[in-house]
Amino acid sequence: MHSENRWGRWLVVVFYAVAMAWVESAVVLYLRTLVNRLDPYQPHPLPLADGLGGAELIREIATLIMLATVGWLAGRTWRSRVAYAVLAFGVWDIAYYLFLRPLTDWPRSLLDWDILFLLPLPWWGPVIAPASIALLMLLGGSLVVFGDRVERPFWPGRTTLALSFTGGLLALYAFMAGSLRVAGQGEQALREFLPTEFNWPLFLVAWALMATPVIELAVEWVRRRQSETLDESATKLASTST
Repeated sequence: MHSENRWGRWLVVVFYAVAMAWVESAVVLYLRTLVNRLDPYQPHPLPLADGLGGAELIREIATLIMLATVGWLAGRTWRSRVAYAVLAFGVWDIAYYLFLRPLTDWPRSLLDWDILFLLPLPWWGPVIAPASIALLMLLGGSLVVFGDRVERPFWPGRTTLALSFTGGLLALYAFMAGSLRVAGQGEQALREFLPTEFNWPLFLVAWALMATPVIELAVEWVRRRQSETLDESATKLASTST
């Protein structure tokens, strides 16, 4: 019953994230059609549009609040609440790009540039970069969802969490490096900036660091499953002998 309940909650959160991704991709279709930017990587990628800029920034914040809220509602411990939110974020981000393809005929490849976020400065990166981070979030969130117990916590250690946090900062820098270079030139320079190169070595180091807690969780998951199997075998053997 407990396992079935976790699967049910996991599926509900995944369905929610997929539906939210469709809404997000549809909104992006509307906005990019209005400003004639279905492909974000073209001259003047962030044109001035009356009323849209502020609304878009608030929409991004609202999206994060919605993902955090579904995690809070689905989880039973603080760890599972964080895990469900992380899971929802990963599914939402991957499904968003999957839906954009039939809606806008973009991205044409995983290496197409995208404007990932606008706060505090525009984030730029090839589609595969945020998608690969989203995959880690999906895996890590799912492992905690199914492994965490009130009586037996399932959570990465402090060292791997610190490594992951460091990796997140490095990835953030890789995404915003170009914007940081032109930020001093004013808002117009940020609106017209188009990146020409992505720091893949830095990002790969960042991704590897962010993967460390997921790897730790996966190893612990296998170890616990093996331990539970041995305990079940011992119990059956003891009951048979009696």
